[in-house]
Amino acid sequence: MLVITRREGEEVVIGDPANPIGIVRVASVKGDRVRLALNFPRDVEVHRREVADQIASENPTVVGKIRPAGS
Repeated sequence: MLVITRREGEEVVIGDPANPIGIVRVASVKGDRVRLALNFPRDVEVHRREVADQIASENPTVVGKIRPAGS
């Protein structure tokens, strides 16, 4: 995991800087709360962790099948 320190108003560019996938900006910091502004194309799904976990548990994805040797 990469940890980056940013101040309010500063950004992190995701992907190629010339053609980024998206940009994350620190919108505000109040006490222990941080608001992030996410600028990604509409076809890129962005979810809070608890929502992502719920989606994953409802729709398990089969990545591959294990076949017996010699098949």
